[in-house]
Amino acid sequence: MTSFRSKANSAIIHFDVRILAIAIYAVLALTVASPVRAQQVITIGIGTQDMTTNTVTTGVVIRELKLLEKHLPRTGAYANVTYRLDWQNFTSGPPVTNGMMANKLQFGAMGDFPLVVNGFTFQSNPESKSQLVAVAAYNINGSGNGVMVHRDSPFFELADLRGKVLSVPFGSAAHGMVLKAMQDRGWGPNEIRLVSQTPEVGSTNLQERKVDSHANFVPFAELLPFRGFARKIFDGVETNAPTWHGVVVRTDFAEKHPEIVTAYVAAIIEANAWVRNDPQAAAEQIARWTGIDKEVVYMFLGPSGIMTLDPTIKPELIEDAVEDAKVLQNLGRMGEFDVRRWVNSAFVEAAFRRAGLDYAAQVAAKSNYEIRGDDKFCNRPVTEPRKAGQIWVEGERITVHASPACALGAFAALRAAGKKINVIYLFDEVLGTKLFADHAFFSIAKTGPQAVITPFMLKKDAEAHAARTGGRIGSFDDALRAVQAGG
Repeated sequence: MTSFRSKANSAIIHFDVRILAIAIYAVLALTVASPVRAQQVITIGIGTQDMTTNTVTTGVVIRELKLLEKHLPRTGAYANVTYRLDWQNFTSGPPVTNGMMANKLQFGAMGDFPLVVNGFTFQSNPESKSQLVAVAAYNINGSGNGVMVHRDSPFFELADLRGKVLSVPFGSAAHGMVLKAMQDRGWGPNEIRLVSQTPEVGSTNLQERKVDSHANFVPFAELLPFRGFARKIFDGVETNAPTWHGVVVRTDFAEKHPEIVTAYVAAIIEANAWVRNDPQAAAEQIARWTGIDKEVVYMFLGPSGIMTLDPTIKPELIEDAVEDAKVLQNLGRMGEFDVRRWVNSAFVEAAFRRAGLDYAAQVAAKSNYEIRGDDKFCNRPVTEPRKAGQIWVEGERITVHASPACALGAFAALRAAGKKINVIYLFDEVLGTKLFADHAFFSIAKTGPQAVITPFMLKKDAEAHAARTGGRIGSFDDALRAVQAGG
């Protein structure tokens, strides 16, 4: 018995050891074949300006359509990553820079002057610098920022504000526009009394006539007149310098996660395409997300709009940033800053390659997508987009018209038919920028039996044109009556 039990116990022991060895081998083999990686969480802080129409395709559109989630890397080193997107909305650029400096934000979208200040500010940061990695939208001629007065104000141009109070968000693109306009005219820094007010405070104070004027960035120079209490007397296009918004990123984040930066730019490209695919529907949706009236959104981002959506970093915009830095340096607001070293187009170029797009060709392109189609009222095609018109009837598709006279004639017919007309768009003859027709000044002349209607943003331009053509200056209602009467 003893011998049998010993042999049995020995067999059991040998069996157990064998099972244990097999189990250990299996575990080791499994570990080698499928290494267990700890779940990594990457937080991406993104500073946006939802109400700034220039930046919607770098912020609110990407956020609401979840486009960044679509493009984020999820293979290789990112196979076990969980992303936490921290979207933070601001009313201007300087607070975005503050969040980036505190490392609470990795990305930030802001206007040209705040961008330059962002890059300069990061020069003294021992942890990280910043880089310009993409453009959001631009107007190569400078339109977008503007100076407004109350609709009943006696002031009609910038020179009328000498000695008066102009409120503006300090550090904003609009502030930079005002500073440049004053320097261009050789005015001293106190020629106009500048006070710093946020868009909300400045808009309220203008409406209540507590300030003589208010300057702001997109979309406020169009939004406040559209809402009925303001009139624009100066447009950034008069500075003869581009205006634009862009995206900056902390370099420590970009160096650690270049794939994520490229993904963000890829999301911008898709957001731009979404707007252009159906700009009217996009304007309506963006209005719901931001509270900015759809007619104002469309004015900026629709065909022949004030702004061009394009993420490429164009040489003209880099040179504009160089000039912005000089303006601020002349005022003692910043020191030396190498703008060209701050620009990094590698990520937007990579995003273009991923999408199968030609980056070099797009950098060279300056054209926006333009108004096109047939004018059903005058029965002829639109051949000159910047001399055309558009009418938005509530609940219907926007119609195109070949000339100001055709657009006004169609407007009169639609109104007689009882249609609710949201807005009629025309173009300034001199500045080339899109206008709300009911806020324009008109030169009204007559050639044969027809009225020749020419719209302008500035009263002085309408007066000069009327003097040259033997016409007269008039309001929207005057132009409408002239078209209906034939002259």
